[in-house]
Amino acid sequence: MQHRPQLFYTTAPAPCPYLPDRTERKVLTELAGPEAVALHNRLSQAGFRRSHAIAYAPVCVGCRACTPMRIPAATFAPTRTQKKVRSRHADLVVNIVAPVPTDEQFRLFEMYQAVRHPDGDMAHMCWRDYAELIANTPVETFLAEFRRPDGTLVCVSLIDRLSDGLSAVYTFYDVNDLTASWGTFSILWLIEETARMGLEHLYLGYYVPGSPKMAYKAAFGPTEVFREGHWSLLPEQLPA
Repeated sequence: MQHRPQLFYTTAPAPCPYLPDRTERKVLTELAGPEAVALHNRLSQAGFRRSHAIAYAPVCVGCRACTPMRIPAATFAPTRTQKKVRSRHADLVVNIVAPVPTDEQFRLFEMYQAVRHPDGDMAHMCWRDYAELIANTPVETFLAEFRRPDGTLVCVSLIDRLSDGLSAVYTFYDVNDLTASWGTFSILWLIEETARMGLEHLYLGYYVPGSPKMAYKAAFGPTEVFREGHWSLLPEQLPA
């Protein structure tokens, strides 16, 4: 049987969500059919990300600021601050569940968007949009729900399993106490979960130097970035 060629499309220019006075363009392709999982693995290892049933990567004219980033679980070394965050929330209960949206998750999601990203596209998502974000996946996907001992939901991570690692698709959390560092704790937990599952990397999405929204990613190390067609250590983390 003859396979149809994989089609890639380029989006029209749009305002960049990370850096001021810049525009973004993306190349994207559909993840569908029996080859969806294998294609998702190959594209993730080449710097693509998944949203719903689409894999995408930035192809912005004159800008290469968005840099795919991943953390090798075996060599990750938490900082003193990260160790404190992990210890502070040692009593959290983490449940791995199917990618099924719930009202409880959606309330947390809405609150997170209203405080952290009020001007972003996701701030206007309705229940149906949220359900699509969580459940519309052609690959192996799960949710990690982080709860206090009393059962209160404080953080949710949407995660894809790849052949060589986990991919953190999206995370949102309780914004009533921004000093709690729920986002940091979720990444620390995911790194440990990657190792527990016998996988190599936690894919963190795009690192964007100069963007306050993405600056936190450089605090985890050592990390690898995808540049010039291969993965290498983030230069900013190399010893002088």
